Amino acid sequence: MSDKVLDFTVDYTKLKIFDEFNVKEPKFPIVLSSPHAGETFPEEFLKNSALTQHELRLSEDCFVTELIKPASDEGIPLLSLNLPRTFVDVNRDKIEFDNTMFFNAPKISDINSRRCRVGLGVLHRVVYQNKNIYDGLLNYHEAQERIKKVYDPYHKRLKQLVDKCNRKFGFCLLVDCHSMPSVICNIMNEAKPIDFCVCNLFDESCPHEMSQKLFDALESGGWRGEFNRPYAGAFITFNYCQPRKNIYTLQIELNRKLYMDEQSYQKKAHFQNVSQNICQAIVELGNFLLDFKK
Repeated sequence: MSDKVLDFTVDYTKLKIFDEFNVKEPKFPIVLSSPHAGETFPEEFLKNSALTQHELRLSEDCFVTELIKPASDEGIPLLSLNLPRTFVDVNRDKIEFDNTMFFNAPKISDINSRRCRVGLGVLHRVVYQNKNIYDGLLNYHEAQERIKKVYDPYHKRLKQLVDKCNRKFGFCLLVDCHSMPSVICNIMNEAKPIDFCVCNLFDESCPHEMSQKLFDALESGGWRGEFNRPYAGAFITFNYCQPRKNIYTLQIELNRKLYMDEQSYQKKAHFQNVSQNICQAIVELGNFLLDFKK
């Protein structure tokens, strides 16, 4: 990264930060979150990026909101971020800043975060395949505006939805929905690449029966899965989990190769079948939870 200064501001009045669906009367003790499927790129961000929009989408969980929307339509609240994770990643701690990215960062110690070190803090420095997003240094104050205008509103609304669900049902399971590059699935086992991963922080984020029910429902659709490999859960899974308050979390990761061409970002012909499989599994989980005894 060069020492060039990239000093710009974003007009947030032009942006709809998130979409929410079926939030009025939840029918199941589940809330769905889709934090990485956003593809609304602020024009100021694009003008100051060293990458094309096509390259920036390498980090995107393409079509995940669309995949799970039919499950939401059965009566499950869904919150989906519209802005891309390359602009601000709401599945990180807001303090995970890489101060080397800024020309005017305050004189404080760098956060010793593994994600920051590899360029994937709350503001990403790189996209998949280690391509630099910026050819210069950012304004720290502009970065803080991303937190204020995007990060904080998303989490404020997500917490409201979780709390509402908890009040109605006496408990809530927050399911954080993601996709993963097929190359990662293949590296784990080239002979039998996985189709999905259920992440439960190694059985710490929810009662085992919940994650097992989702796993079994997904496998019954003919898919091959793993628990906590290659991912065990990230910020949302970890930080929203409050067992003493009867709030639990899970993370789903779906192999992108199942439903899309990863080079052209085009849906495959059987996209709707994949959507039906995952949504059926989520609704089965919801029905299971209606009879779940805490």
